[in-house]
Amino acid sequence: RHRSRNNPGTARTRSNPTAAPGRSAPRAILWASNSPWAQTGYGQQTAQAVQRLNKDHRVALASNYGLEGTVGEWRGIPHMPRGYDLYSNDVIPAHMAAWANQNPDAKPLLITLFDTWIFKGEPWGLVDQIASWVPIDHSPVPPDVAAWNRRPNVTPIAMSQFGQDALSNAGIESLYVPHGIEKVYRPTDAFATPTGPLTGREFMDIGTDRFVVMMNSANKGRVPNRKSFPEAFLAFSMFAKQHDDAVLYVHTEDRGAMGGIDLRELADAVDIPDDQIRFADQYAYRTTIPPELLAAIYTAADVLLCPSMGEGFGIPVVEAQACGTPVIVSNFSAQPELVGDGWLVEGQPWWDSAQRSWLIAPQVPSIIEALESAYQRGQGRSDKAIEYAAQYDADFVYAHHWKPAIELLS
Repeated sequence: RHRSRNNPGTARTRSNPTAAPGRSAPRAILWASNSPWAQTGYGQQTAQAVQRLNKDHRVALASNYGLEGTVGEWRGIPHMPRGYDLYSNDVIPAHMAAWANQNPDAKPLLITLFDTWIFKGEPWGLVDQIASWVPIDHSPVPPDVAAWNRRPNVTPIAMSQFGQDALSNAGIESLYVPHGIEKVYRPTDAFATPTGPLTGREFMDIGTDRFVVMMNSANKGRVPNRKSFPEAFLAFSMFAKQHDDAVLYVHTEDRGAMGGIDLRELADAVDIPDDQIRFADQYAYRTTIPPELLAAIYTAADVLLCPSMGEGFGIPVVEAQACGTPVIVSNFSAQPELVGDGWLVEGQPWWDSAQRSWLIAPQVPSIIEALESAYQRGQGRSDKAIEYAAQYDADFVYAHHWKPAIELLS
C-alpha cells in the first residue's frame, strides 16, 4: 500500500543539543571520504561540506576513492592519496598524524564519510578523535557498524533521523547532520550549451507528450541489489502495458561495469519495449553531467522512482523535489523522512547475511500502485516538494547542523 506524504517540515525538528556559547578555536580537520570531484554521493557531500568547513577551520582531504599516487590539492585544500588497502585503512590514520603535525596549534579531528564497517586495524586506535558521518540503512544497526561507533575515540554523526534513532536503540549516542544539496537544484527548464539551450527532455530524447518515470541510482551490487532495479523494472513493465505514453529514463551505468547488473538485459527480461525505456548517454555519464543539466533532467521528469532496499540518506530524492518533481520511495530506513510530496511503497523484510541485519524487498504491486497514482496526477511542478526540500539546502545544513556539531566535538 502506498500513501502520500503531506507533512512538510518534519525533518527540520531534529537537531543537535545546544552547543556551548561562543565559537571554538579552529580545528585541524582531516576529511576522509571520496574525492570531491568524484561523481558519487559521498564525493558530492565532500565537496559541499569541506568548502564550508574550510572557511572556519584548517581542512585537508584524505581519499579512499578518486586520487592515488600523489599528493594533490583541490580549491586550495590539501588532498592526500588513497592507500594500498581497498578502503585506505593503511594510510588514513597516518594522514591524520601528518596533518596534526603540520598544525600543532590546532586540535586535530578526523571526519569520515563512508560505511564504517570497512574500517579495520589497530592504527585507527591511535587517532585521538574521530567523527564518523555514518550511513545507517539497515534495521537494527549491523553489528560491525555498531562496534565501530562504540569505540571510545569515535563520535557518530547520523545523517538521518532514522539513523540517529537506530543508533539510540543500540545504546549509542550520536549527533545529527543531514546531507545537503546546492542551490543549483531548482526548477530548470533548460541547460545552456555552446550551441544553445538544451532541455531535459531533449537530453533524454523523450517527447513532451510522454509521461517520464526517472531513476537515478548507482548500479552497484548484485546480492543485494540495494537500489531495487529488478523490482522497479518489473513494476514499470507491468505499469507501462497500460500506458503506452510512459517512458522509463534510467540515469546510471547500464551494463553492470561497477559490480552491478546488466540493466539492458534486465529490461529485456521483464519485457520493457525499446520505445518505453531510455538510458543516460553512457559517455556523458562516465565523464561528467553538470549538476545544472541534472537539474534540467529532474525538472523534465514527472516522478522519481527510488524504491531502495535501504538508504543511509538518499540524495536524489531531495534533489528531484528541489526541482519540483514528486518521488516514489520505499517505506523504510531514511527514505520516508525525505518525502514532502510523493508516495511510499511497502516491502517485506530481507535478511542481509553479509551485514547480519535487515533490509526490505519492495513489493512490486505497491510500486505499480504508486506509479499509477503519479500518472493519474499527471504532469506539473510540485511547490510542496520544493518547499520541503529547502530544509536540506547546503548553507542551511552547514549553519544549523554542522556548526553546532563541530562546537559539540570541541
